This record gives sequence, structure tokens and C-alpha cells, in this order.
Amino acid sequence: MVKKSPILKIIKRIWFLIAILFTIWLVYSYQAKDVSESLFKSDSIISVKDNDNYFVFEPKQKFDKVFIFYPGAMVDPKAYVPLCRKISENGIQVYLIKMPWRLASKGYEIPKELHLFTDKSKTYILAGHSQGGKMAAQFVKENPTLVDKLILIGTTHPRDISLADNAIPVLKIYGSDDGVADEKTIFQNKSKLPVNTKFVKIEGANHAQFGYYGFQVGDNLAKISREKQQNETLNIIMDFLKK
Repeated sequence: MVKKSPILKIIKRIWFLIAILFTIWLVYSYQAKDVSESLFKSDSIISVKDNDNYFVFEPKQKFDKVFIFYPGAMVDPKAYVPLCRKISENGIQVYLIKMPWRLASKGYEIPKELHLFTDKSKTYILAGHSQGGKMAAQFVKENPTLVDKLILIGTTHPRDISLADNAIPVLKIYGSDDGVADEKTIFQNKSKLPVNTKFVKIEGANHAQFGYYGFQVGDNLAKISREKQQNETLNIIMDFLKK
């Protein structure tokens, strides 16, 4: 029997340790940061509910729009609560989906499985950030009659599928300093979207500041504050929904 080299064993152990430490760092980095606890509480305007599948922010006044949001892969869904809450404050019911194991590819059918599209009097908007955007596009591909509008944030997708023949209005928001979903790649996949897709760039925005979480591997440093990026994202979304 050939004995393994002691050096090889040491190298394998070092790589194993590095892999564990990197995984721990990823989990920590993608945790929600600086999200006020008050955003999870109901008030005179918004009712907030939290269960195993989603957070829901529901206006106490009558509403006719339902907004469903998919988080990015590995990102704590709480990181998107500030944006979702502000959208809801504009008279829109918002579901922030909790993906199993925080993997966008594992929970994208949750809204359909929970029958969130049943009220035909409502307008349904599906949105997602990063890999969440990929799965939002995938959902529309598989269920073309359920969603009325699609919003893709900080994502190069759709890349492996095409929505070019779909008549659904699509909004794509991206940052000039996004190192994960860079502008060049985004426009390389432009042909996979309907010709009337609206592309909106936020100058100085990076990838991670579309949510409230830590620095993401491959990303660039933003040239604007997180609050400014979030406010511009909100304004772009609301303008799209009003048209």
C-alpha cells in the first residue's frame, strides 16, 4: 500500500480549513445589516406578518397591486425588508419570499404553490435581485400568464432562457459599479428580453447595496451611499409601476 505524503495531507487539511472559513465568512457577510427592528412591526399604515415562507407587508387601506420579491442567493431575506416595506407604504401588498437554504433556485415556485396569484382583480409584479432575478425570469418563462410585470435588479439574467417573445413589461435596474452583474454582460443578454424592456442605470451603485448586507465577493465599492442607492431603486420601481 502506498503511503500518502505527510505534505499532501497537510495541504489537504489547509484547503479544507480554508473552505470552512470561507463558508463561514460568506454566511456572515450575507447576513442582514443595519435593518431596524421597527420595520418588522405593524403600524397604522402597514400590517406585517412573518411565517416560514415569507414576510408580507400589507397596506391597511384597499390595494390593487401585489409585489413578490425573490432575494439573492445566500442573502438573508431580511436584507430586503427596508425596500419591500417602502414599496408597501405606497399602497402595495408585498411578499418577501424566504428561499429554502437561502438558495434562489430552491424556492421560486413558492408563490404559485401558496396560491398567491389567485385574485384576478389584482396586478401581480414579480421582482428579484441577482440570482433572485434569474429565478423570477425563470418563473415568468414557466408561468407566462400569472405575472403582469417583471423587475430584474442587479442581474445579468435571463441568460440561459429567453423572454424575448413575452409581451410582459420588464424593468431592469443595474448599477454602474456592480462587479457581480456588470453592465457589459447585462447588455450582452439584452436580446433575451422583450424589445420594450426598460433599462435603468444607477450611477455609483454596486451589487450588495441593493440590499442591506455585507460586501459580496467580486463586487466593487459603491460610489454612493446605500441609502441613496435604495431610494433611487425605490423611485425607479414606483415610476415603472405607475405607468
